[in-house]
Amino acid sequence: MRLQFPDNFFWGTSTAAAQIETASDHNWRGFKAKDGHVFERTADHELRRAEDADIIAQFGSVYRCGVDWARLQTSPYADFDAKVVREYTNFFIDLNNRGVRIMFVIHHFMHPIWLDKTDAWLNEKNIPVFMDYAKKCVHHFQDYVFNWNTFNEPNVFCLNAYMLGLFPPQKKNYFKATKALRIMAKAHNELYDYIKSATPHKPIGISLNTAYFEGLNLLGKIAAKLIDRWFVYQTADLFKKVDYLGISYYAHIIFSPHAITEIDHPGRLASMGYAHDDMWAYRPDGLRYNIQRLYDKYQKPVVITENGVCADDPEKRIQCLQDYLALLHGLIADGVPIIGYIHWSTFDNFEWNIGPTYRFGLAAVDLETRDRTITKAGHFYSDICATNSIEI
Repeated sequence: MRLQFPDNFFWGTSTAAAQIETASDHNWRGFKAKDGHVFERTADHELRRAEDADIIAQFGSVYRCGVDWARLQTSPYADFDAKVVREYTNFFIDLNNRGVRIMFVIHHFMHPIWLDKTDAWLNEKNIPVFMDYAKKCVHHFQDYVFNWNTFNEPNVFCLNAYMLGLFPPQKKNYFKATKALRIMAKAHNELYDYIKSATPHKPIGISLNTAYFEGLNLLGKIAAKLIDRWFVYQTADLFKKVDYLGISYYAHIIFSPHAITEIDHPGRLASMGYAHDDMWAYRPDGLRYNIQRLYDKYQKPVVITENGVCADDPEKRIQCLQDYLALLHGLIADGVPIIGYIHWSTFDNFEWNIGPTYRFGLAAVDLETRDRTITKAGHFYSDICATNSIEI
């Protein structure tokens, strides 16, 4: 059966600059990931932009991406490096000429090392520093952008950087995580007003990461309820000054009473009878649950800013697309205004704290040569984008 999507629905893919470009002087450089790889050389994107544009253009009319703050701005309030600006500008022009519009992400888990020297997102005095960077991004790149994300998944960043200690600067403090999230929200609110005045007809949002949290026992249920309240509802309330709900979803997180994931407990989810990918339990209807509850509360149109599955097997990625897109089609039929779907990710990349052997790409990237190969799943998604429909 083929499901047809509305005529104005858009498709695309997403990346983050730090995960596909060779590390500059940013906060992830030199970080040793769980799989043993060091955050340095990633996917050579800065060396392969024309080739990558060919691939990106096969995956819909939207490319969600960002730029490397540390390469552009070598100190607080400095002018952007003109050579780096031209590099990104030429890439965006190339994509625009191919019919691909840019959804520009201003902060995606990465910032210059020099920002950490003044406590980064734990220091409210850094908001003007970030605003200077963001305003310069608007000035230099607005002509190529149709949609803005101020922050990518601020809940994921603050949870992992300041509470769980998995991202730089690897703090483990609930109060610091909450403080950082609130400072980011203040920066978002200020930036929303600025961008709206500078580009009034271009929508502005964030990407809010969501998950389906489930407790298997009393303590697990308490943990699941608390993290859901902090992770989803608190963040949505803090970042509610948006034109649309940007929602990302990957994970069914089970607590018994601690979180059980494939990353930290290989084989346990399968032994418990749960479908899973290489990172988490797999529950597609968790996306429907999160969209419905957030739409019911905030009454904003929805864009899926990230969604995918961590797997080497293209057949699993195809099944993921069929599962998730069937659910989205049903929600649209029920009247939820879902206006676009952006798949994570265009290419295999350096998956933050766990490393490049954890794969999400529609295009596979060889770890030695960095050569790209569009997978069977990539061709399947390309057909979805071309026909605005999916065969399930």
